[in-house]
Amino acid sequence: MTDATDPDLAVGADAFTDRGAGLEVAVVGAGAIGATAAYDLARDGVDVTLYDRGGVASGATGRAAGICYDAFADGLDAELAGEAIERFRALSGDDTFPFVECPYVWLAREGDTGRANAIRDQVRRMQDNGVVALEMDGDALGERFSALRTDDVAVAGIVGAAGYVDPAAYTACLAAAATGAGTTLETDTPVDVRTDPTRVIRPDGTAHEVDAVVVAAGARTKALLADAGISLAVKPYRVQALVADSDLAEPMCYDATGGFYLRPHADGVLVGDGTENREADPDGYDRDADPDFADDLREQVTHRVPGLADGGLERAWAGLCTATPDRDPLVGAVRNGLYVATGFQGHGFMRAPAIGQRLAAEIVGGSGINAFDPTRFDGDEAFDVVDGMSLESN
Repeated sequence: MTDATDPDLAVGADAFTDRGAGLEVAVVGAGAIGATAAYDLARDGVDVTLYDRGGVASGATGRAAGICYDAFADGLDAELAGEAIERFRALSGDDTFPFVECPYVWLAREGDTGRANAIRDQVRRMQDNGVVALEMDGDALGERFSALRTDDVAVAGIVGAAGYVDPAAYTACLAAAATGAGTTLETDTPVDVRTDPTRVIRPDGTAHEVDAVVVAAGARTKALLADAGISLAVKPYRVQALVADSDLAEPMCYDATGGFYLRPHADGVLVGDGTENREADPDGYDRDADPDFADDLREQVTHRVPGLADGGLERAWAGLCTATPDRDPLVGAVRNGLYVATGFQGHGFMRAPAIGQRLAAEIVGGSGINAFDPTRFDGDEAFDVVDGMSLESN
């Protein structure tokens, strides 16, 4: 798929700089955000080592849905999502990874007044923020997408700046591009993080002292920072998904009333829900789907896409997402020389190209994302786990 020795791999119109020359940075976590940050740091002249306790994309990234869209009503979220979409497009290609353009639809059913009003409000706010979004009723949605059952749809939103990506392929590509730009990749290397001085401790006990550490270890970020004496307001939670046979070509869809999403997939259709609204153990959670998960979810999804009724199950699994008290992520410095990126409520992969790039820029002297400042919480806040895709109903 990629040639890790090619420094120009997947760079598009990007250019090498020397903004980070003389800096040494350890990135912990070779998921989508960690690999992207390593790639961008290396292109800024930083001496980077990318660590992972497993392999590239072996954690939450490899179990992510790969849905990408800019359908956010908040201005900052829409800006980041738009940046990410453009980078997915720019970096994708025959020699890297495919980005498949596909419209994204989210809908509420008749009788679900709160979510229907929330969708109408979201579309108006998106339009105010420059996002190209449309509101449709059930009849118009059915004319546009014949694969969907729409006779019970009260309202839907639709955006065209959307598509899907194989998360593992993207991350493998960015990790290879990072190594091509000079990054040292150390997989199967669980490390501990320490400060004063900033360093990581390898399995053999040796210390790797650096100018900065980026912890982008998904659900394990909280535990890694706790070992360094830092408390994060984040909770890992378990989610489930499946792939079934289908010839669905479009759209990607989130049925807010039903609480499930779907997208076309190389092996049929990928469908997910199953959010467990409680904290999970990142080292001890069940990675297999629940016994009744596939049958129960397929029954719900067939209501929306009748053509799925005859499709066989390919596979089902569980992964982890991370929640925060305000549903915004924690991105930036928690202490001098120590940075984190976690708490994305299931939206981490779709924003990885933008978050990784911005985090790298902050480390070499740029500004951070103030709204995502991880120090805005004390770390001991009590809060409930909420599905990241859920709508705020009125």
